[in-house]
Amino acid sequence: RAWLFTITRNKLSTFLTSRRSHNQASGDSGQHELLTAHPDRSNSLEQDWDREFQRQLAARAMQTIQAEFEDKTWQAFWQTAVDGLSAAEVSRRIGLSAGAIYVAKSRVLARLKEEVERLQAEEE
Repeated sequence: RAWLFTITRNKLSTFLTSRRSHNQASGDSGQHELLTAHPDRSNSLEQDWDREFQRQLAARAMQTIQAEFEDKTWQAFWQTAVDGLSAAEVSRRIGLSAGAIYVAKSRVLARLKEEVERLQAEEE
């Protein structure tokens, strides 16, 4: 994925550079301020790229493994890990003990980790 980001960033840079060459700065302070107002954001872009990649990877992994679990197990995981509800609240909502909620969340997270690692290996 790093190579894909690098290619994309380079293509975008080439495109923006070619557009800038058509709009040459006149040398006045207004043009200078315009040019210096846009700091190098490549690091920020790379972080955004990585964050979005990880989000998409997790979404694909969750979609893949969801069918492996009973509905209540998945609900227990989702409501505690994603929605941020307490085990007691989820227990009350879906009718499982708090202990069962923790076990369900742990099982799904372990399987999710395996699937994410598998998908990452495929990407590389």
